[in-house]
Amino acid sequence: MLQSTSHPVRTGGQILVDQLLIHGADTAYCVPGESYLEVLDALHDVTDRFTLINARHEAGAADMAEAYGKMTGKPGICMVTRGPGACHAAIGVHIAQQDSTPMILLVGQIARDTTDREAFQEVDYRAMFGPIAKWATQIDDARRIPEYMARAFRVATSGRPGPVVIALPEDMLTDAVAVADARPYTPTKAGIVPADVEALKAELTAASKPMLLLGGSGWDDAAAAAITRFAEANNIPVTCSFRRQDIVDNLSPVYGGDFGTSTAPSLYKRLEEADLLVVIGARLGEMTTRTYESLASPNPGIRLVHVYPEADEVGRVYSPDLGLACAPSVLAEALEDADLGKADDWAEWCAAIHGDFLADTEAPNGGDWTLDMGVALAQVRDSLPDDVVVTLDAGNHTGWAQRFLRFGRPGRIVGSTCGAMGYSVPAAVAASLMDPERLVLSFVGDGGFMMSGNELATAAQYGGRPLVLVFNNGVYGTIRMHQERDHPERVSGTTLKNQDFVRMAEGLGCYAERVEKTEDFAAAFTRARESGRPAVLELVTDPEQISSRTTITALRKAALAKQTA
Repeated sequence: MLQSTSHPVRTGGQILVDQLLIHGADTAYCVPGESYLEVLDALHDVTDRFTLINARHEAGAADMAEAYGKMTGKPGICMVTRGPGACHAAIGVHIAQQDSTPMILLVGQIARDTTDREAFQEVDYRAMFGPIAKWATQIDDARRIPEYMARAFRVATSGRPGPVVIALPEDMLTDAVAVADARPYTPTKAGIVPADVEALKAELTAASKPMLLLGGSGWDDAAAAAITRFAEANNIPVTCSFRRQDIVDNLSPVYGGDFGTSTAPSLYKRLEEADLLVVIGARLGEMTTRTYESLASPNPGIRLVHVYPEADEVGRVYSPDLGLACAPSVLAEALEDADLGKADDWAEWCAAIHGDFLADTEAPNGGDWTLDMGVALAQVRDSLPDDVVVTLDAGNHTGWAQRFLRFGRPGRIVGSTCGAMGYSVPAAVAASLMDPERLVLSFVGDGGFMMSGNELATAAQYGGRPLVLVFNNGVYGTIRMHQERDHPERVSGTTLKNQDFVRMAEGLGCYAERVEKTEDFAAAFTRARESGRPAVLELVTDPEQISSRTTITALRKAALAKQTA
């Protein structure tokens, strides 16, 4: 093998770690494995510049990396071993793909000379991850590590961000070669020309009831502030896609709510009244469009402008009147100071939508519920710091956070849009480890907590202090809701018999309390915040209150009436 004398001889593991540092990576989440020992060994020499966090499960490590990508806009780095390790991490890759999150999964791989023998834990990762990753590949030559890693960072962050999976044969990582390092990567962002901006302005000024719908990834704080200034100066109501409510301050006079699983019926009515929908950054996926029913396809029945960072996504489901391939941050900067001269015309329309939002998020009366989380969250939401991070799991319990909390930068909402259970706790651990002084609230159901609550041990080990709210109603709530809607009174497979969450949490090094009454929540919440440790509040809620908007009784009544009609 020919080697250059102008570069030092390094192992593949050392070269890979050097590339991580060159491209600005500072943290990785892992479960260690013998298939990438050379990488772990190389990381031992750079502990002053790089933090390696070993999680308790590969799914947790991948979720942590995905959450890091959401929070920073930089690729979250996850390292797992071959076979079972990679399979466990696959859900994090799927989340990153559907949520458009930059992420790089590094997978230890079998030695090259044992390929295609069904060697121990052998998997073809190009085939396995090809459908759910933005790019899946394998590095077979250590001299090409700088090339592959530079491309990985660019692919993960350019256009529509997403996950990259790289397999690393263990013998390739031990090869000693001389090769030049890559230069630091820069992401490629889609832009627009002045004529595109003018065309968008023309669409807006021709409308009598315009509405913005913001979503997707790529909204840094500057872009969020810029689009807010534009909307406020022109009295254009702003909505957000599923779990992207932090783009615009929810108390801004232009904010009208989100299109997701907790959408107010009044907002759907306002969408029907609108004559122009300007979508920036959102894909217009299933959750945001109420299973593609709130807008007709392919012709949405409303003038539609769709701005997205990747041209292939524009028009995938809905045919726009104007489609632009542009990064949200680029468009926000271009619109920031634009005065369309229609603010007075749109003032009443904008105020009405914001008024609907405020009315829908007022604290409920409490009704017959011993612990009503709508009331409880409304009691504490004004005391939350501006930079609070809220992580969400899958499940109906998140409806209380999505409906009754207030979001906006510098605070963040971090939740999977692909419905992955077990996401919230690892995401909260990652967010808290990034800044232990920042309040991080995790919302998770009893089912989701049993999938990944063990990652609180990771928080305790590394000094994180997330506060986890476990909604314990003894059922898989979302599935039970669908079950009662389609097959009333035929409960099957959705009941949970839970253990003592307080003792579990204490065993993991957490402060923990059990809360059963609304009036006890605020004080328990304060004690948990002040504990100085990871904390868990087990919230005993009534399964009858199956969501923030309906009950099991109401679902059964409607379903039975439909059956007998």
